[in-house]
Amino acid sequence: MIHVMVRVLCGALLLMGHAAWPQNQAGGFPSKPIRIYVPFNAGSGADSSSRFYGEMIGKMFGQQVLVENKPGGSGVLAVQATRQAPADGHTILMGSNSPAVVNAIAIKNLPYDPFKDLRPLYGISLTPVAFAVKADSPHKTIGDLIAAAKRANRPLQLGNYSAGYQLVAAWLGTASGLPVTHIPYKGGAQMLTDVVGGQLEVGVIDFGGTLELMRGGRLRVLAITGDKRESKYPDIPTMKESGFPEFETWVWSAFFVRAETPTEIVDKLAAAVHKAMTSEEGRAYQATLPSAPLMMGPKELGEFQLREYQRFKRVAELAGIQPE
Repeated sequence: MIHVMVRVLCGALLLMGHAAWPQNQAGGFPSKPIRIYVPFNAGSGADSSSRFYGEMIGKMFGQQVLVENKPGGSGVLAVQATRQAPADGHTILMGSNSPAVVNAIAIKNLPYDPFKDLRPLYGISLTPVAFAVKADSPHKTIGDLIAAAKRANRPLQLGNYSAGYQLVAAWLGTASGLPVTHIPYKGGAQMLTDVVGGQLEVGVIDFGGTLELMRGGRLRVLAITGDKRESKYPDIPTMKESGFPEFETWVWSAFFVRAETPTEIVDKLAAAVHKAMTSEEGRAYQATLPSAPLMMGPKELGEFQLREYQRFKRVAELAGIQPE
């Protein structure tokens, strides 16, 4: 009888232990090195931020943080690598608007769902998109560009080098009532070279990518897609000010983890990233970047991600863009 009672008591204690375990998963986290997958080449802004904040987080946790570049497939390779790792918080994806939003609209038979397979962790950076022309272009504003195309009864000719920028270009077409001829490039550098050289009328690119040529007097930005003007470049209007009140979007990056990652671990990681970004060292690093800190926790970042998706989904539908 005593043996039976002992077994029952042990069983009850074991069940209690299992029931309590999920509430305490973050207690021993991290228990091994953390890996950050970056869907871009080394040297990119997302790569630099991953290494900078990764090192700070590693010091807080007393664990090594490894950054691994997995470019290709518009971020699909990095997402798949994240999904194949255990959902224990030791694998982080440095996501961006491409794998987290645009791919779900632009890629047919996408092998993942960014809203079901990924969990927002913390926002890192954002920058508006810019419409850039050569410095001596006759177009001084977006209105000038549109008026010239309408006078000549021709499409807007807009360069881009990713599905996200193509959607922004298509948005300008639907908002202005003009057809768009998309000029695809493999990268922003070649596209801007053609803009400066006069082979391309307008390039669609992140604002940070225009700064060097703009400072050198070789490029002009007609407008940006942010919600307000950039403090360092107050002469550049927003698209909202240019007659398109709903035209707001961003190029952004953020940390994500697998959707099944326990909340306690997500919160612990998010708190560490927040501490790194708001530290004196973090703010000094941010001051060197052409982007602004995104500074969004899991819930707010998830809401932002959904708004961006819904915005581009409407753009694609209005422009008749189908996933390929």
